[in-house]
Amino acid sequence: MADRLLTGDVAPDFTLKDSSGKDINLASGHGGSTIVYFYPAAATPGCTKQACDFRDSLASFTSAGYRVLGVSPDSVAKLAAFAANEDLSFPLLSDEDHAVAEAYGAWGEKKNYGRTYEGLIRSTVVIDAAGKVALAQYNVRATGHVAKLRRDLKVDA
Repeated sequence: MADRLLTGDVAPDFTLKDSSGKDINLASGHGGSTIVYFYPAAATPGCTKQACDFRDSLASFTSAGYRVLGVSPDSVAKLAAFAANEDLSFPLLSDEDHAVAEAYGAWGEKKNYGRTYEGLIRSTVVIDAAGKVALAQYNVRATGHVAKLRRDLKVDA
Protein backbone atom coordinates (compact mmCIF):
# COMPACT_ATOMS: atom_id res chain seq x y z
CA MET A 1 0.00 0.00 0.00
CA ALA A 2 1.25 3.47 -0.87
CA ASP A 3 1.63 6.04 1.85
CA ARG A 4 -1.44 8.11 2.52
CA LEU A 5 -1.33 11.70 1.39
CA LEU A 6 -1.02 14.48 3.95
CA THR A 7 -2.02 18.13 3.87
CA GLY A 8 0.58 20.05 1.87
CA ASP A 9 1.72 17.08 -0.25
CA VAL A 10 1.76 17.53 -4.01
CA ALA A 11 -1.20 15.57 -5.38
CA PRO A 12 -0.16 12.98 -7.97
CA ASP A 13 -1.39 14.02 -11.40
CA PHE A 14 -3.42 11.51 -13.37
CA THR A 15 -5.45 11.03 -16.53
CA LEU A 16 -8.33 8.56 -16.46
CA LYS A 17 -11.29 7.78 -18.73
CA ASP A 18 -14.68 9.02 -17.60
CA SER A 19 -18.00 7.22 -18.06
CA SER A 20 -18.23 8.51 -21.65
CA GLY A 21 -14.70 7.33 -22.53
CA LYS A 22 -13.25 10.86 -22.46
CA ASP A 23 -9.83 11.44 -20.89
CA ILE A 24 -10.01 13.58 -17.74
CA ASN A 25 -6.76 15.03 -16.39
CA LEU A 26 -6.51 16.25 -12.81
CA ALA A 27 -4.21 19.18 -13.54
CA SER A 28 -5.81 20.60 -16.68
CA GLY A 29 -9.10 22.19 -17.47
CA HIS A 30 -9.99 23.53 -14.04
CA GLY A 31 -8.71 26.58 -12.24
CA GLY A 32 -10.12 25.83 -8.80
CA SER A 33 -9.94 23.10 -6.22
CA THR A 34 -10.87 19.47 -6.87
CA ILE A 35 -12.52 16.90 -4.65
CA VAL A 36 -11.39 13.40 -5.64
CA TYR A 37 -13.36 10.69 -3.91
CA PHE A 38 -12.53 7.01 -4.18
CA TYR A 39 -15.33 4.45 -3.87
CA PRO A 40 -15.18 0.64 -4.12
CA ALA A 41 -17.91 -0.28 -6.62
CA ALA A 42 -20.54 1.47 -8.69
CA ALA A 43 -24.20 0.60 -8.12
CA THR A 44 -23.70 -0.90 -4.66
CA PRO A 45 -25.86 0.54 -1.85
CA GLY A 46 -23.16 2.54 -0.04
CA CYS A 47 -21.50 3.83 -3.18
CA THR A 48 -24.86 4.81 -4.65
CA LYS A 49 -25.76 6.71 -1.48
CA GLN A 50 -22.42 8.54 -1.52
CA ALA A 51 -22.61 9.37 -5.25
CA CYS A 52 -26.18 10.67 -4.90
CA ASP A 53 -25.11 12.81 -1.93
CA PHE A 54 -22.36 14.34 -4.08
CA ARG A 55 -24.89 14.82 -6.91
CA ASP A 56 -27.32 16.56 -4.56
CA SER A 57 -24.57 18.83 -3.17
CA LEU A 58 -22.85 19.48 -6.50
CA ALA A 59 -24.24 23.01 -6.95
CA SER A 60 -22.93 23.98 -3.49
CA PHE A 61 -19.47 22.57 -4.22
CA THR A 62 -19.37 24.16 -7.67
CA SER A 63 -20.41 27.59 -6.41
CA ALA A 64 -17.64 27.36 -3.78
CA GLY A 65 -15.07 26.68 -6.55
CA TYR A 66 -14.77 22.88 -6.30
CA ARG A 67 -15.16 20.26 -8.98
CA VAL A 68 -15.97 16.69 -7.99
CA LEU A 69 -14.37 13.57 -9.49
CA GLY A 70 -15.41 10.07 -8.43
CA VAL A 71 -12.83 7.30 -8.94
CA SER A 72 -13.42 3.54 -8.76
CA PRO A 73 -11.89 0.37 -10.20
CA ASP A 74 -15.02 -0.15 -12.34
CA SER A 75 -14.98 -0.32 -16.14
CA VAL A 76 -16.07 2.65 -18.25
CA ALA A 77 -19.20 0.71 -19.29
CA LYS A 78 -20.22 0.05 -15.68
CA LEU A 79 -19.63 3.70 -14.80
CA ALA A 80 -21.74 4.82 -17.77
CA ALA A 81 -24.67 2.69 -16.59
CA PHE A 82 -24.26 3.92 -13.00
CA ALA A 83 -24.13 7.58 -14.07
CA ALA A 84 -27.22 7.17 -16.26
CA ASN A 85 -29.22 5.23 -13.66
CA GLU A 86 -28.51 7.74 -10.87
CA ASP A 87 -28.47 10.91 -13.02
CA LEU A 88 -24.91 11.72 -11.92
CA SER A 89 -23.69 14.93 -13.53
CA PHE A 90 -20.04 14.90 -12.43
CA PRO A 91 -17.24 12.76 -13.88
CA LEU A 92 -16.88 9.16 -12.73
CA LEU A 93 -13.41 7.89 -13.59
CA SER A 94 -12.27 4.35 -14.30
CA ASP A 95 -9.13 3.21 -12.46
CA GLU A 96 -9.28 -0.48 -13.38
CA ASP A 97 -5.63 -1.16 -12.56
CA HIS A 98 -6.03 0.91 -9.34
CA ALA A 99 -2.77 2.77 -10.06
CA VAL A 100 -4.30 6.13 -9.12
CA ALA A 101 -5.87 4.71 -5.96
CA GLU A 102 -2.47 3.31 -5.01
CA ALA A 103 -0.75 6.65 -5.66
CA TYR A 104 -3.30 8.33 -3.39
CA GLY A 105 -3.03 5.73 -0.62
CA ALA A 106 -6.60 4.62 -1.26
CA TRP A 107 -5.76 1.01 -2.12
CA GLY A 108 -4.69 -1.45 0.51
CA GLU A 109 -5.54 -4.10 3.02
CA LYS A 110 -9.17 -4.38 4.05
CA LYS A 111 -11.02 -6.66 6.42
CA ASN A 112 -14.60 -7.74 5.95
CA TYR A 113 -16.40 -10.50 7.80
CA GLY A 114 -13.10 -11.90 9.06
CA ARG A 115 -11.55 -12.02 5.60
CA THR A 116 -8.47 -9.93 4.74
CA TYR A 117 -7.94 -8.79 1.16
CA GLU A 118 -6.59 -5.93 -0.99
CA GLY A 119 -9.13 -3.41 -2.16
CA LEU A 120 -10.18 0.18 -2.49
CA ILE A 121 -10.37 2.16 0.75
CA ARG A 122 -13.22 4.68 0.65
CA SER A 123 -11.31 7.98 0.72
CA THR A 124 -11.59 11.64 -0.21
CA VAL A 125 -8.75 13.98 -1.12
CA VAL A 126 -9.28 17.70 -1.67
CA ILE A 127 -6.68 19.31 -3.92
CA ASP A 128 -6.23 23.07 -4.07
CA ALA A 129 -5.73 25.12 -7.23
CA ALA A 130 -1.93 24.86 -6.82
CA GLY A 131 -2.10 21.04 -6.93
CA LYS A 132 -1.45 20.51 -3.22
CA VAL A 133 -3.49 18.37 -0.85
CA ALA A 134 -5.73 20.60 1.24
CA LEU A 135 -7.51 17.74 3.02
CA ALA A 136 -7.16 13.94 2.98
CA GLN A 137 -9.70 11.65 4.62
CA TYR A 138 -9.40 7.85 4.62
CA ASN A 139 -11.78 5.08 5.69
CA VAL A 140 -14.74 7.42 5.42
CA ARG A 141 -18.31 6.20 5.70
CA ALA A 142 -20.58 6.38 2.67
CA THR A 143 -23.51 7.74 4.64
CA GLY A 144 -23.01 11.23 6.02
CA HIS A 145 -19.59 11.76 4.46
CA VAL A 146 -20.65 14.46 2.01
CA ALA A 147 -22.41 16.47 4.73
CA LYS A 148 -19.30 16.23 6.91
CA LEU A 149 -17.09 17.24 3.97
CA ARG A 150 -19.28 20.28 3.34
CA ARG A 151 -18.89 21.27 7.00
CA ASP A 152 -15.11 20.70 6.89
CA LEU A 153 -14.79 22.82 3.75
CA LYS A 154 -17.33 25.40 4.97
CA VAL A 155 -19.50 24.90 1.87
CA ASP A 156 -23.07 26.09 2.37
CA ALA A 157 -26.01 23.90 1.43
